[in-house]
Amino acid sequence: MISLNTYLRQRFGCKVYKLSLETGCTCPNRDGSISTGGCTFCSTGGSGEFACSSIEKAKEKVESKLKHIPESQRKYIAYFQSYSNTYETAEMPFEKLKSIFLEAAAHKEIVAISIGTRPDCISDRMINFLSSLNKTKPIWIELGLQTSNEITAEKINRGYKNKTFEETFKKLTENGLEIILHILLGLPGETEEDMLNTIRYVSKFKPQGVKLQNLQILEGTKIAADYKKSPFSIFSLAEYAELVVKCLNELPKETVVHRLTGDGPKSILIEPKWSADKKKVLNYLNKKTEGLLL
Repeated sequence: MISLNTYLRQRFGCKVYKLSLETGCTCPNRDGSISTGGCTFCSTGGSGEFACSSIEKAKEKVESKLKHIPESQRKYIAYFQSYSNTYETAEMPFEKLKSIFLEAAAHKEIVAISIGTRPDCISDRMINFLSSLNKTKPIWIELGLQTSNEITAEKINRGYKNKTFEETFKKLTENGLEIILHILLGLPGETEEDMLNTIRYVSKFKPQGVKLQNLQILEGTKIAADYKKSPFSIFSLAEYAELVVKCLNELPKETVVHRLTGDGPKSILIEPKWSADKKKVLNYLNKKTEGLLL
């Protein structure tokens, strides 16, 4: 199985950095089209608190990591992270979104564009456009599946059925677009077997990439309010690492593992507190998964 760093070096010939961006889109789970308030775990920033409004501002955020690399050799992925970045509305029509993605693709130092969205928020014309743009720069579509358990999906207010995901995955694949699936581990009420069943479910589709993330309880979310009223079990770091190993053993060998954990804003993090120390967590996970990832 391939880690993201290895994959990027193999594909682009060097280390590549992500620029966290926003399009200005909202989400049908927030504007009332489906629901309001978003998914129960999603922060008010739409899981994109570190996102910037422009590529130049995003580059400034990572500049300290790149001092040893000449500007002419720096390469980036434009990652449109917050909310649902293919969600067309009156405020964010198709043509405006199209211009945003075209502008990103025009940057010489941008080697790929990764777009976070929902499977119920990507129209046929958007798929056709992105398929065409994919001939110029690699386009990755990141879909927030989170769980394959329909009961859990309803509890977290995901707002769509697995069938919608399956139909969208098929369309994206048929149009040559690479797909990265987000899986959330530790949702309340789910057993370890439920979580592994989600991994087995996505493995059938052979996605190009997956992102694994432990549930983070963030201030201001519905899940935080529920937790304060009736605390539920939260993974220890050791427990989470053990589950990650089991997940990796279920995934197809050709799948690129883009992430083993997440790091939400420390200022609003309630639990698990261990996730606030990103360096420690990554070192621990890397040690536990040694030999599983190239």
